[in-house]
Formats: sequence, structure tokens, C-alpha cells
Amino acid sequence: MHIQEKYHQLEVIMRQFREDHPGMSLRDAYHVINPSDIGRDKFEHYLQAQGFGVGKKKSYHRTTNSNGVIRFPNLIENIELTRVNQVWVSDITYYQMADTFCYLTFLMDLYSRRILGYSVSDSLLTSYTTIPALLMAFKTRGTNTHPGLIIHSDGGGQYYCKEFKALTKSAKMLNSMGKAAYENPHAERVNGIIKNNYLVYYAPNNYKDLLKKTKKAVMMYNHQKPHSALNKLSPVQFEKLIDSRDIESENNSSSYCPLSTSYYQNKKLNLISKPQKTVNVF
Repeated sequence: MHIQEKYHQLEVIMRQFREDHPGMSLRDAYHVINPSDIGRDKFEHYLQAQGFGVGKKKSYHRTTNSNGVIRFPNLIENIELTRVNQVWVSDITYYQMADTFCYLTFLMDLYSRRILGYSVSDSLLTSYTTIPALLMAFKTRGTNTHPGLIIHSDGGGQYYCKEFKALTKSAKMLNSMGKAAYENPHAERVNGIIKNNYLVYYAPNNYKDLLKKTKKAVMMYNHQKPHSALNKLSPVQFEKLIDSRDIESENNSSSYCPLSTSYYQNKKLNLISKPQKTVNVF
């Protein structure tokens, strides 16, 4: 992997890390994150230049890329969702257990809200984060080919390195990226749900335990968590229902990012009898 891609992979983690530790020095942050493939001085120098140093507020609306990294256009802005396997969204977050710092990658179908793939790792390398999550999603859907399916993410390096791009190209998928964190809200939202609604209570105490309890959290989320956008069905229940009734979905869109509809879809399903406003929540 190109060294510049490794540095950029730190940005997505540091954005989240700064939310929890706004005043921690980069030197101390290095010892907490403990990246195995980047030295302390290079870690500090790069992230200081990107605005992550103490006292320097990171701009979440940065649209330029001074390091020559190729980014993809945002293909989902104002898109109308009509079916599953139209848009998948993904993001990476961190999870800390005492002195152990791990990374969680989730990949979700934006229409049904189902988590299709995930990974748990102690490294930010693409081979341990986005690639295993994508391969799991292929397995969940039963095929490695998805012509025209949009895979949307933020600007993290794991989503534009050559290995990941080769995999999406072979699957005939379309790569899409937001230029700022707020352009990938649903993926960030599911990160928070798994971490704060499940893992915090499951309290894993080591890497092996985190693997086991993340698997349980994803299963509980997919099969049992009700979603307002799905008329209080779980993602798996919603997919089974629309599949069993062979529904031709109607369009639904929001002011910016697409949502699964609770009105138009359920009107087809005869689950509601009166018009109601679609709420932009899970």
C-alpha cells in the first residue's frame, strides 16, 4: 500500500478520536491508537499538518486534497431509493478497551438498513478493514457481482486504495464519496448504534471477546432492532416482507441523503392507513 494512503487512513479515526479527546496531544494519541505501521514522528507530523493538533480545530468541510489522493464524486446526493442493493454505505470507527485500540468497519444497505458486512481489526490496513467487510457483504447477498450498485463512504484511504478499488471494479460497482463527515450520516449513525447501544453494555474485555460480541450486536441489530423508517420492523423483517410480497417500491428521497421510506413503502404493504410524515431517524 502507498505510504500516503496509510497516512490518510488515520484521518477518519482521528476525526472521531478528537470528538472524545479534544485536548489530548498527538504524542499521547499515538500511544493510545498505537498504529503498527507508522512511526511516532511521522504520525505527529502528518496529523499536525492536517489540523489535528491540540488547539487547531479540524475543518470537517475540507474539500481540497493537497496530497494528490483520488477521490470519487458523491453519487447519492438527492438520490431516490427504490430497492435493496442500490446503495451500500460504509464507515470505520474505533473501539477502545483499556489499553487495546481496535477498529470496526460496517457496511450497510441504505434502503433496508441491514448491516451486510463488518470487520473487527487491530490494524487500519485495508486488508483488515474494508475488504473483509465488503467480502462479507458479497457473501450475505449471495453474489460477487453487483452491476451499478453504489458503494458510498467518506474520504478514508481504505476506500480508495488500489486493492479496494480493484474489488469494487470486479464487482461492477460504482464508487462514491462524501467530501465531509456529514455526507455519510447513516453509516456514522450505525457505528454509534453498535458501539453505544450494544458493545458498551456487552463490555468486551479483549480482542477475541470484541469479535464475539460484535457478531452478536450485528445479529441483534439486523434481526430484532425496530426502525422508525421501516415502520418499526427490523432490517431483516423488512427485507423478508418486501421480498415475500414482491413489491415494486415507490420513490423516496430526503433533502440530502436518501432514506428508506416508512410511508410510501408501507402504503404498498397496507401497514398504515393514514398519511404520516417520514422521520429521518433509524
